[in-house]
Amino acid sequence: MTIINMRIESPLSLYTGIVPPEWIDYNGHMNVAYYVLAFDHATDALMDYLGMGQDYRESQQCSAFVVESHVNYQRELVAGDPMRVTTQLLGFDSKRIHYFHRLYHATRGFLSATTELIVIHVDLTERHSAAMPLPVLDRLGDLMTQHLQLPRPLQSGRVIGVRAKPAVAGVTAITPSLALSRGQR
Repeated sequence: MTIINMRIESPLSLYTGIVPPEWIDYNGHMNVAYYVLAFDHATDALMDYLGMGQDYRESQQCSAFVVESHVNYQRELVAGDPMRVTTQLLGFDSKRIHYFHRLYHATRGFLSATTELIVIHVDLTERHSAAMPLPVLDRLGDLMTQHLQLPRPLQSGRVIGVRAKPAVAGVTAITPSLALSRGQR
């Protein structure tokens, strides 16, 4: 038996595109919904890479559903900008995949946005979670071996919220308890 040491790109770069004019909003830049769409195209490319693309869905009646995502917007893109998305595997188990996309301006190189996602493997006939097949788990294991060497993204694991700041000259910060007490007056 011959073992082939396959080089895996770290992180993966599976999706590129150009920002179309119809993705631009009234602020003159790419609308937030289209960042999510670009990341969705990158997720489709990742699923294809893992062997869980359209053919897999049709033959196995299984797919991956996003169950959580966090998007961070760093710098705007405009119509005609080339974009490149990289993907880093952060973890997985028999049913879930945790990964991170970074969206870059493809020629100028700046980071435009990031997203952290968790997908769950679903049996489409039962509409219920199911274990991924061994070839997919093996591919994930190979990828994880390479991606463990990468630094964890700064934006991963973030929690969203408004942190209380010190009061500004005569303005009292509104806290949940204060807002509730005002609403009960």
